[in-house]
Amino acid sequence: MIAVFFLVYAAIGLGGGYALWSQLSIDPIIAACAGTVTTVFLLQIHLMLTRGKAEQEKLEARVDAVETAQKETASRADVLEARADALESTVNHELTERRDALVSEMRQLEDLIGKLTSKFDTRLTQAGSTQAVGPEDDAILRAVKTALYENRVDLHLQPIVSLPQRRVSFYEGFTRLRREDGSLIMPADFLDAARRAGLMGVIDNLMLYRSVEIVRRLTKRDRRVGVFCNVSASSLSDSQFFPVFLEHMKLNRDLAGALIFELQEEKFFNAPPQMRAAMRELSQLGFRFSLDHATSVNLDLPRLQEAGIRFVKVKGDDLIHQLSDPAGPRPQSHINRAIQGEEVSTVFSRYGVTLIAEKMEEEVSVVEILEYAVPYGQGHVFGAARPIKSSLMEETAPPPALVRRLTAGR
Repeated sequence: MIAVFFLVYAAIGLGGGYALWSQLSIDPIIAACAGTVTTVFLLQIHLMLTRGKAEQEKLEARVDAVETAQKETASRADVLEARADALESTVNHELTERRDALVSEMRQLEDLIGKLTSKFDTRLTQAGSTQAVGPEDDAILRAVKTALYENRVDLHLQPIVSLPQRRVSFYEGFTRLRREDGSLIMPADFLDAARRAGLMGVIDNLMLYRSVEIVRRLTKRDRRVGVFCNVSASSLSDSQFFPVFLEHMKLNRDLAGALIFELQEEKFFNAPPQMRAAMRELSQLGFRFSLDHATSVNLDLPRLQEAGIRFVKVKGDDLIHQLSDPAGPRPQSHINRAIQGEEVSTVFSRYGVTLIAEKMEEEVSVVEILEYAVPYGQGHVFGAARPIKSSLMEETAPPPALVRRLTAGR
């Protein structure tokens, strides 16, 4: 097409040059140059017009493409927004149902505690009269009973964090009794005497009450955090306490995901038949147990799995020493080969048991324990056991009527 226009413009230039020579008697060379300039000028104008139109068409095509992309993006955004709204609605609905169910279970557990208190009246009445205690134990028992009667029972929580992220995944609850002057009666001072006097069930109940209240508040904040609750072997072996407790747990087995019952290693391996049966029944309902103060990783993992033990706590320094020693203790399992220290945590997990390095006090120990892929840690380096806030202490305090019934006849 451009060749046709060139011929036309050349004809016009040639005609113009001829006219200049024939009509105006201009020199033929000048007339020829003028014709050539005219041809080139016309051709340049044509090319400029043609190129401008092509650029305009390209620009319009790009604008159309951008508009189309914008429409597609807006359409996709609308679809994603609709899906996000639907997902948010579904998640909120599920969370609300889960929270309501758990709160309902917690309230029913409070009712259970109220029913159980009357069963301890006789025991409390006999405490001190049927047990032979020394003067020192007698003074401690008086302090313990007074603290119970005046509701000076506090709950301290210590975080258990995931490694290496150090995100709080659990809390362990500790019972602390306060004297009238505000000083604490430490467990090492009163546990043995209280156990021999038959008071552990009362203390466990008061701690369980506060733990229930704490879990309720955690669920309100959508915190997926479990609470390790220490339970004495005597409570699990109690023929009056346990059957009612078990019946309640059967009706509220979803509570299994919120509370983890913690037992001392020594008590577990020397458990009487009543305690083993109680643990077996709770385990069948889905409740989990934790072994506290384990001295070695040389544990019978199939036995722990069968008993519902899902966590084992070993002192961090002991754990590092045992895992770093090629000839150190190793867990008992069905693996018929030498187990390296770096594999121990994985072997535990194969049996549904999670290792927790407790009593971690220094950062250097944390660095060393990470080499063995231990999933959780507990100790002052991650946070000390602290009392819950005073306002929360008041909100979660057992009702006066419950305290009076628990301490009646002391």
